[in-house]
Amino acid sequence: MKAEPIASGASVAESPDPRADARADMRLMRSLLIGIFILMAAAALYFARAFFMPVMLAFLLTLTLTPIVRFLRKHGIPEVVSATLLVLFSIVVFAAAGYLLSGPIIELINNSYSIGQQLTERLAPFKQPLERTMDLAHQLEALTETSQEPGVQRVAVAPSGILSTAASNILEAGTSITIVFVLSLFLLASGTLFYEKIVQSFTSMTQKKRALRVVYDVEREISHYLLTVLLINTGLGTVIGLGLWGLGMPNPLVWGAAAALLNFLPYVGALMTILLVAVIALISFDSISFALLAPAFVMLCDIVEGQFVTPMVVGRRLEINAVAIFIAIAFWSWLWGFVGALMAVPLLVVIKVFCDHFESLSPVGNFLAAQQSMAVDEEMADQDHKSAA
Repeated sequence: MKAEPIASGASVAESPDPRADARADMRLMRSLLIGIFILMAAAALYFARAFFMPVMLAFLLTLTLTPIVRFLRKHGIPEVVSATLLVLFSIVVFAAAGYLLSGPIIELINNSYSIGQQLTERLAPFKQPLERTMDLAHQLEALTETSQEPGVQRVAVAPSGILSTAASNILEAGTSITIVFVLSLFLLASGTLFYEKIVQSFTSMTQKKRALRVVYDVEREISHYLLTVLLINTGLGTVIGLGLWGLGMPNPLVWGAAAALLNFLPYVGALMTILLVAVIALISFDSISFALLAPAFVMLCDIVEGQFVTPMVVGRRLEINAVAIFIAIAFWSWLWGFVGALMAVPLLVVIKVFCDHFESLSPVGNFLAAQQSMAVDEEMADQDHKSAA
């Protein structure tokens, strides 16, 4: 008599819960939709890069110049006037830099073959251990060429339309630059228009206040970061250019500008600058020991900037871990080339600051944060817990 309720209870316990299955299906469907959305967004950014890249650059430039516009507005200068002056100043600086750097850069490109020959002759004593490997590679290449069928002819496809390709690239670059500056002008001159639209999209006053607070916090932190990093990189390029000029390096203006530009790529940019300076120094100076002073000076400046200046000025909270930086640089350089690589770290900071303001996105922000930033957050949490106790 007692076996029947036990059997029925066991059958009820083992029966699946339809609500749990429905929740699991919903989570699976949500994950699939998120994955499909990410793939479609990446495809759109790749195929429509001619549109998205200048728009993204315009937004980053706007965030960089926004603190200056607000500072001038507090002193009675309207947004339209300050935005116009700042954009015109940016155009003048960009044009002047392009004009001053175009001559030395074209000269370096034209002399690239002779630079390679001089570097090969200079490094000849160090390449003797590699001669056997090179000879073996040449022998394998010769065997591969002789093993082909005698009746097969090689077909060489001549590069077509070099001038037309260069003209189209110049036209595309000019169009992108125009979009960047014009859109930046409209964004800076609009003032608080976007904030008003964001506030109007919510109904309750609590949601409006929270949205406005989040938008202002995100904009303030990102603009402070971008403007500070821009000033730091400009100062780094100036110091490196003056130091290389004092050492007698040719074209120190080019290497200072390269150091300032490549420093937007953490780790990778500094290494590229050091290698470029080392190559030019080896072919420019007779003594190898004196030639190594130039890359050593660049390395010293990069170490001081990366380990002391930037953490002290920017703060540890906005630091990104190295793994996320390398992944972002690889992804954006594949997506948009060198310009995408330059925007990789600023975009990571934008994503991190945005995720830190929403509890549901905090795991993403914690993943992007550096170890020191996480340690600081844990220490602050412990202090809050002790004060509450």
